Amino acid sequence: MSQPVLLVDKNDGIVTLTLNRPAVLNALSRELRAALVHTFHELCHDPTVGVVILTGAGRAFCAGLDLKELSQDNTAFDEQASPTGAGDIVRAMATFDRPIIGAINGYAITGGFELALACDILIAASTARFADTHARVGVMPGWGLSQKLSRVIGIYRAKELSLTGNYLSAEQAAAWGLVNRVVAPEDLLPTCQALAHDILSCDPEIVRNLKRVMDEGFATTLAAGLTIEAEAWRAHARRVTPETIAQRRAAVQQRGRAQSA
Repeated sequence: MSQPVLLVDKNDGIVTLTLNRPAVLNALSRELRAALVHTFHELCHDPTVGVVILTGAGRAFCAGLDLKELSQDNTAFDEQASPTGAGDIVRAMATFDRPIIGAINGYAITGGFELALACDILIAASTARFADTHARVGVMPGWGLSQKLSRVIGIYRAKELSLTGNYLSAEQAAAWGLVNRVVAPEDLLPTCQALAHDILSCDPEIVRNLKRVMDEGFATTLAAGLTIEAEAWRAHARRVTPETIAQRRAAVQQRGRAQSA
């Protein structure tokens, strides 16, 4: 019996999604793309889910689109380009309103690099390697890499990566601000799980609103972003009560005492 291409593990509000095509470096076949889109849509409607961790099986996070499959199917690019296409993973991730932690365990190449950039927090194992090989393969990026990467690491560094197709080590990715930190491979999932538990200890409504406001503001100017934040603050202020503030204050104090003990 064949293994599913996407492993889904739910545990105490944390869902770990593992791309499970290790023999082909977790290349994104049509089946895997559809599974990811379907799963994120399902998780959107599951109130018990607070955080998603996305990682890969074997020595790769994701090697991008399955080029062998694409070379045999001339409809695959049309499917990806369609605004409502079943293969638009990044759109499905963008509409998911809770944090996504990318546990980058190995190679994150081209479409896999774009998949990483669609996450909210990136933790890399020391074995992680990033590369944008669109120019080498002869295709244009369609999941945001040409715009997101320069906003994260700067236009000159982004051009160096995209115009050469060269690899970027985990350590250099951290130095350039692409990933939050680099850990030993055996510490990757425990580190991501600890972060997920920290997120779950916060107010879930505020976590969702903060993610939305930060993403919307990041995509526009500072002035427009400040307006987005002000509107969100006013909407929240109309609903907040002294009792809810007192409850959150007590929770913060309790966590502080626990961490200093």
